[in-house]
Amino acid sequence: MLDLLISTLTQGFIYGLIAYGVFITYKILDFPDLTVDGSFPLGAAITAFMITNGANPYLTIPVSLLTGALAGFVTGMIHVKLGVRDLLAGIITMTALYSVNLQIAGSSLSLIGNDTVFSLLPLGDTKLIYRKFIFAIIIAIIVKIVLDLYFKTKSGLMLRGAGDNPTFITTLAKDSGKTKIMGLSISNALVALAGCMVCQEQRAFSSMMGTGQMVFALAAVLIGITVFKHVSWIKGTTAAVIGSIIYKLCIQGAIQIGMPANLLNLISAALFLIILAVGSIKRKKRPAKSGEVKNNA
Repeated sequence: MLDLLISTLTQGFIYGLIAYGVFITYKILDFPDLTVDGSFPLGAAITAFMITNGANPYLTIPVSLLTGALAGFVTGMIHVKLGVRDLLAGIITMTALYSVNLQIAGSSLSLIGNDTVFSLLPLGDTKLIYRKFIFAIIIAIIVKIVLDLYFKTKSGLMLRGAGDNPTFITTLAKDSGKTKIMGLSISNALVALAGCMVCQEQRAFSSMMGTGQMVFALAAVLIGITVFKHVSWIKGTTAAVIGSIIYKLCIQGAIQIGMPANLLNLISAALFLIILAVGSIKRKKRPAKSGEVKNNA
């Protein structure tokens, strides 16, 4: 039972990287970015290809970040420069990435027999399951700290402003379009990094592993925000990763009580719908406050 809990927490921290990315697009930029379902397997495909061809597993981390950022950049360019609506821009990039991923790693690729970042972690004779847990916590904390520090910079404040009030950004002689492109690049870089980690954690790549990741990430972000809505000192990044952990625990609980594994996507969609419905009901019941503003971070 302890090993099962550790494994679930490990996945919660790893998938928290996707939640970080979607927190940026959904909560900060107010951009429904479906690129996620393509950039997640992109990171995994790049990782599987590199490792099976003898590359150092640690090298897959920066490469995944760069390729994910490129995917987000493409979506941003389609939206900003070509004037395509945000939802359609993400769908176009996601569709294109499906073919790209197949070209890189085929429909599936196994990493069994190859080293990963977890097996190379210098922790002596520590069991692999605990190596994964330790590494997942470390990378989740590092990314959180970097994001929190970034949001305090001038560029980070501009990013937050681009979602809240694009007109205000324009009055500062700044291009809100470029800010959106930057935000999408950062978001999808983190999503691709999550794909990289999941690929090495599961020791396999599948072209279908991106299916439903957007729903998961949105649910995780909404869970975290809902749980910590009245706790002002909890940052959005913290809420996102805790939401990911809670979500994974809920899914694991459903499996433990006998729900078939092939119904996981249905369970995910149902959980996401419940979260949205509860949030909508609470908003309708809450009395309107004059001067209330949206707080993105």
